[in-house]
Amino acid sequence: MSDAAGAAPVIDATALRKTYTVGGETVHALAGVDVRIRAGEMAAILGASGSGKSTLMHILGCLDKPDAGTYRLDGEDITAIHGDRLAAIRNRRIGFIFQSFHLLPRLDAVENVALPLRYARRADARAAAETALRRVGLGDRLRHRPNQLSGGQRQRVAIARALAGSPALLLADEPTGNLDSRTGEEILGLFAELHREGRTIVIVTHDPGVAARCPRRIRLADGLVASDEGAPPCG
Repeated sequence: MSDAAGAAPVIDATALRKTYTVGGETVHALAGVDVRIRAGEMAAILGASGSGKSTLMHILGCLDKPDAGTYRLDGEDITAIHGDRLAAIRNRRIGFIFQSFHLLPRLDAVENVALPLRYARRADARAAAETALRRVGLGDRLRHRPNQLSGGQRQRVAIARALAGSPALLLADEPTGNLDSRTGEEILGLFAELHREGRTIVIVTHDPGVAARCPRRIRLADGLVASDEGAPPCG
C-alpha cells in the first residue's frame, strides 16, 4: 500500500461553497468544506440525506462547480476549467463507479469497459478492457452482456471500467446499494485489495457499515465537515 502520509494530494479542496434555490428557499449545500485526500488513501464521505455529500461528490468528480472555493485534482487547479477540457480531465483522471452500474445492455463486458477508452482514442482500448476485467475476476465473462451477469458481476464490470484508464482517483457512489449483503461484502473486499495496491479510492455513502470498511471516514453535516477520522498526519 502507498504511504498516504507522505504522498501528494490527489484531492485538495479548500473552502468549497455551493448554494441552491429550491422552491424559493436558499439551501447551503456546502458551507465551506475543506477536504484533502492523498494518493493511496481509501476514504469514505458519509452523511445523512441533505448533509452535502452528493454535492461534494459531484464537485470532486468534476460533474459540477462550486460557487466559491478552490479545487485541485491530481495537482491541477480545475476551478476555472470548463467544457471539453474539463470533460477530458474527468475522463482521464477519474474512474466512476455508480450504484446502478450504468452498463449498456447491448454491449458485452469488454465493450462496456472499453467504451470510455475509445472516446479517449486509446488504441489499446480492448486489450486494456480485458486486462481490467481479469483483474476484477471476470476473465471468464468477457463476452457476457449485463443481463447474463449477476448484480455483483455487473458491479465488477463497472469497477473494471473505472480501472481501465488508470485514473488518479476511483470515485464510488453507494457502490453496494443495489447488492445483497454478501455480494456487497465481496465488492468491499475488492476495494480493499485495490487500496492495498495503492489506488486512491473515495466511497460516498450513507451507510456507516460501508464507511467502517474505509481507513478514513469524513462525515458531513449541514454542509460542513463534522468529523474526519483516520486522516494521515500532516507533513
